[in-house]
This record gives sequence, C-alpha cells and structure tokens, in this order.
Amino acid sequence: MRPLAEWPAASRARIRGILFDIDETLTTRGQLTAPAYAALARAHAAGLVCIPVTGRPAGWCDHIARMWPVDGVVGENGAFWFRHDAAAGRLVRRFVVADAERAASRARLAAIRERVLAEIPGAGIASDQPYREADLAIDFREDVAPLPRQAIDRIAAIAREAGATAKVSSIHVNIWFGAWDKLTTARLLLREALAVDLDEAGERERWTFAGDSPNDAPMFGYFPNAVGVANVREFAGALDAEPAWVTGAESGAGFAELIDALLAARG
Repeated sequence: MRPLAEWPAASRARIRGILFDIDETLTTRGQLTAPAYAALARAHAAGLVCIPVTGRPAGWCDHIARMWPVDGVVGENGAFWFRHDAAAGRLVRRFVVADAERAASRARLAAIRERVLAEIPGAGIASDQPYREADLAIDFREDVAPLPRQAIDRIAAIAREAGATAKVSSIHVNIWFGAWDKLTTARLLLREALAVDLDEAGERERWTFAGDSPNDAPMFGYFPNAVGVANVREFAGALDAEPAWVTGAESGAGFAELIDALLAARG
C-alpha cells in the first residue's frame, strides 16, 4: 500500500466513479460525520458516480438509495442492489437469489446463530439483524465489548463448517449461503443499472473503491486503484488482497481526503 499522495494526478483525473464501504470507511466510530457526508455530496455534485458497497442490511439500504446523494447501493455484502429511479419515482430492488431461496437459507442461518452464541462468550447478534433479508450478522465490536481476534476467527470457522460464506468487517462477521460477494454484485449493478462493463479495456482503471476491512478484499484485488482508509492497517496480514493506495487519515476523514484528491485532479 502506497500513500495516497503518490497516486498520479493524471490517473486520478480519469476516475469516473467511486464505490465505497460504509462502516469505518465513510463513518467514524459508528457516526456519519458532517465532513464525510459533505465530501460524498461534493463528489456526487461534481459528477462522480457514487455507490456504497456495504454489509449493512436491506432496511438501511432502502433509506440510503432514496435519501443519500448516491447512484445506487449494494447491501448485505452483495445479496442485492437497490437504486432509486428518480424519473419513475420508485425504488428498484434487485436480489441476487429469489425469495424462496433466501427463505430456505434462514433456518440454516438460525442453526449457525445458536451455535455461535453457545460457543463464543460475548458474541451478539447485530442490532440491525431484523432489517436483513439474506444474511446473519454476528456482532463482535459494535454493541458488545470487543472480542479478541481468536474469537472472531472462530465465529467465521463455525459458519464455514456449516457450508456458509463468512466475511469479517470492522464490526461484524457476516454469514450467508450463496455465491455472491461485494464485487460480484457491484459489477452487476454497474452493468444492469448504469450500462458499465468493467471488462472493457481500460474501464476498471476509471473506477476506485474505498474500504477498510477483510470483507473488502475482493474489491481491493479487482480495482487497480483501490484505496484503503488508514485504519485498514489494523488488518495487516488478514487481507487476501490489499489496496494500491492508503490515506493518511482514518475512517471518514480518510474518505474525505480521497474525495478531495479526486476532485483536485479533475480541476
């Protein structure tokens, strides 16, 4: 990971859109600060395509797609994308798998939930779980006392032993049955809603992703100009792929630093 300041201005000027994580990338210690939100609004107003790609639930993403200055949102680590169609005056909801398949997975997720709570002292169910459509979120730091890395790894292992996918964010272990992740559904949104094919020559270099944790690794590995906010260093050694660039500031301040760098390069 190289300092953001070393990213050449000519390369930054070619960026047409930013995809970004929310928790501890846009937010800071669980809060969406005014400077970070203002940076997002500046980016959108300047014509950058802005798409949150988050582990947060469908209930949150309904609000985000409708109310934030964004062009769509990917939620629950890729279970769906939502986009508000202003011309039609409606929310477009696109789930990766059908309702029946999601319903069938809930009983299997419930079994994992009970095993985790029985075996991992201090683990909790995420407070946003009632608003989720496709996954189970185990809280290890948001509303419970922080758990050690060994306990977090064991939660993920329990899920994988049951045949589920498990991804670690800055606050939750997200667990689901399905082949999606942040990257697959971000690409789906770009293709289906915005007619952007990232396989076209040079297109991938025109997009950046900002994140901070292991569940962002597919995005870090795919985008050659991916950016980590400074707190990504907390997960050194736990990332399957690292971002090319890293901000000097952490969390929301790092996100604002990235937006300022992109807009400065655009003149």
